[in-house]
Amino acid sequence: MQTKKFDTQVQFIKYKVLCEVAKHAWQGTLLENVLDIPKIIVPGKKPTIRCCVYKERAVLAERVKLAMGGNPNNPNIIEVIDIACDECPAGGYVVTDSCRGCIAHRCENACPRGAISFDEHHVAHINKERCVECGKCASVCPYSAIANRKRPCQNACKIKAISINEEQAAAIDNDKCIACGACVYQCPFGAITDKSFILDTIELLKNNDKHQVYAIVAPSISSQFTYAKLGQVITGLKELGFYNVVEAALGADMVAQAESLELTMKGYLTSSCCPAFVNYIRKAFPELKDHVSHNLSPMAAISRYIKETNANAKIVFVGPCTAKKAEIQQDFVKPWVDAVITFEELQALFDSKNIDLTTLEEGLLDNASYFGRIFAHCGGLADAVAQGLKEQGFEDFELKACSCDGIEACRTALMKKKRGILDANFIEGMACNGGCIGGAGCLTHGEKNKAKVDAYGRLAIEKTISDAVNVLDSIK
Repeated sequence: MQTKKFDTQVQFIKYKVLCEVAKHAWQGTLLENVLDIPKIIVPGKKPTIRCCVYKERAVLAERVKLAMGGNPNNPNIIEVIDIACDECPAGGYVVTDSCRGCIAHRCENACPRGAISFDEHHVAHINKERCVECGKCASVCPYSAIANRKRPCQNACKIKAISINEEQAAAIDNDKCIACGACVYQCPFGAITDKSFILDTIELLKNNDKHQVYAIVAPSISSQFTYAKLGQVITGLKELGFYNVVEAALGADMVAQAESLELTMKGYLTSSCCPAFVNYIRKAFPELKDHVSHNLSPMAAISRYIKETNANAKIVFVGPCTAKKAEIQQDFVKPWVDAVITFEELQALFDSKNIDLTTLEEGLLDNASYFGRIFAHCGGLADAVAQGLKEQGFEDFELKACSCDGIEACRTALMKKKRGILDANFIEGMACNGGCIGGAGCLTHGEKNKAKVDAYGRLAIEKTISDAVNVLDSIK
């Protein structure tokens, strides 16, 4: 398969496992062949990426388990493959070769724990048993000779949910984790990954004579599958057995309309569309949780509508987001969405059925407005709320939106609001950098994706939010 479909080799390995699991699931032969999958991917006696073929297959066996749903005793949809997490150097503050052995000893004087000493060559050394990783030494070094060498997963996790355990493997604090998947995408060895609902999806599709399976696709799909046309992807979904393909952007139109009204009634809101952002508020800023919009996310909103109008419907959400997998486990969402798969997993589904998107005719996807579609990137929701206010006659309401690009920006805005120093009445929070186009489950990530989403938005036939909401019946 084409590695160019993905950003990294890690994604490609993950895909190969998903693809093999899916092939056997379609055929009903998974249980009797599950132990052979690592050998299929890494045949022979020569390893491809690790020290030996036996370790490589052992890691792959763990990936197979995650592709089949992961550890049922772990409520988090993000899991660490311990055996794969052993290649990163010890993290923390270290003295580099740039140390000049100066006589000022600012680093020593700044250290509150006396962790810094000097050898006979006047070179600084850090006692790791005393060091508390405060960084004061690094901040005062005139040569920037002290570096903080965090592991990639720790550096990616801006909410500090990842630590290093006694076995020097990554450990996730489930009480802090918001399932954003930043660590999943940034781990160079793929030692952290998300559980898959690909088997649940296949089971639904194999039984599509008993119910009608809808694919709810996130608007960021317009920036993915770059080797094919969007219309071909839509046809590919129907080739898999989906009864209908509906835009989550239509749910975004519904949310924008309702959220703008709620904003005028309450005067201050934080957005509900990003489950990782909402989860972050609940865990880190519980005093602000009452300000979270009471609207469902776009995924849940459109799924609820479909199920309330079609008792025989089953829903699979297709998008870039690992946090959506956590969202559907919540009681107020669970009735509406049956499974979530990422774009990575969708690619595996296509290839497991030998569906070549480039050979297909283009299907039509046109349920939503421009404003619903641009939810996919940061700032799109704020623009949609502004439009919702305008369309509902609330032009006199002054929208003061704060669009937060990434969880660090979210934290800053929430902290300022908590302290009463943020002059904003609507906080749009996007946990992933760039918004949904930066999600961990994307095939590709890049600045061009925003332009692709905007172009996709401009193609919408329905030009207003109200126009889109008024044609809801057409999706049945």
